[in-house]
Amino acid sequence: MNDSPLSRLSAFGQSIWLDFIRRGMLSSGKLLQLIEEDGLRGVTSNPPIFERAIAGSHDYDEAIRLLALRERSVEAIYEALTVEDVQRASDLFRPTYDGTAGRDGFVSLEVSPHLADDSAGTVVEARRLWAAVDRPNVLIKVPATVEGLLAVQQLIGEGINVNVTLLFGLARYRDVAEAYLAGLETRAARSEPLEHVASVASFFLSRIDVLVDPVLERLIQGEGSGAGVAASIHGQVAIASAKVAYQIYKEIFGGARFRRLAATGARTQRPLWASTGTKNPAYSDVKYVEPLIGPGTVSTLPLETLDAYRDHGNPAPRLEEGAAGARHVFRQLCQLGIDVEEVTRQLEKEGVQKFIDSYDRLIERLKEARASALGEPIDRQAPG
Repeated sequence: MNDSPLSRLSAFGQSIWLDFIRRGMLSSGKLLQLIEEDGLRGVTSNPPIFERAIAGSHDYDEAIRLLALRERSVEAIYEALTVEDVQRASDLFRPTYDGTAGRDGFVSLEVSPHLADDSAGTVVEARRLWAAVDRPNVLIKVPATVEGLLAVQQLIGEGINVNVTLLFGLARYRDVAEAYLAGLETRAARSEPLEHVASVASFFLSRIDVLVDPVLERLIQGEGSGAGVAASIHGQVAIASAKVAYQIYKEIFGGARFRRLAATGARTQRPLWASTGTKNPAYSDVKYVEPLIGPGTVSTLPLETLDAYRDHGNPAPRLEEGAAGARHVFRQLCQLGIDVEEVTRQLEKEGVQKFIDSYDRLIERLKEARASALGEPIDRQAPG
């Protein structure tokens, strides 16, 4: 393994996962190279990632054509492509999974974003995907909506690994942890094993600043004390959120309730820092990596951020630095009249819709490819 800033992050207890997957990376050996040389320990995927991978390359053309000739439906083609990619990636990470006793080496696959407010539908689809992939080191991604968390509790209780995604708010994070613990307790009550049940709670970070920064900038242009307060926390809200979340994580998973579960093999639900690519070009390209390095965490990076950190990262255990100041950021937001709960509700709604839009565009592209393979006219009226 290379001695680079990226590979040295593991010394501080943080696992690096890649926020991208594409078939060409699997067949070319690129993903295996990242595992062997950079110490990459997992992969996450979502509808926008698969849209870029499938619609933005020719890697899948022949597979789509063959599936179409077998008269698979558009949705079945999508599932077949994504399941195969996740299976192949999971197999590459299986030595990592085995070598860390099931702590790392995971690949994530998301349920349809159209099910974000349908707990029963989410459970049904998650069970099907879990069975289809048939790998112990897969995580089924379920959004941290109110209905999604009902599904999380049920799935954990069934022993299905879950990546709880699209998480923005601290209050909702407590709900996420509650769903995980309740699911474990269900298994414990049935004397079912806990040691192989895995979960992460995925905080989306840069999107918080994308939404809040413009509000702060308008206040900065004004007069009075509010301008100074706004300036002092500009670009700091997402990092503060993650730092406070980590304190909540330590409180919950250091408590008596979890200790009882841990005594029978349960693992913590690790915080995962997602949306770590910097959206604002004025910010450092490793802004959402450097301050959040700490034990028991995962940081999932897009390729550009992963390359940037390998090149000029400066790893050090900074996650617990300034924890009190992070809480003060939220008091200052309140002082400025910014409703954090409303911000996180908006982010959740926008995040779900973004995933739906990507999924629907990809389904439409697959519909066209299927029709072309079968020599049928292309209906562009609606996805499906």
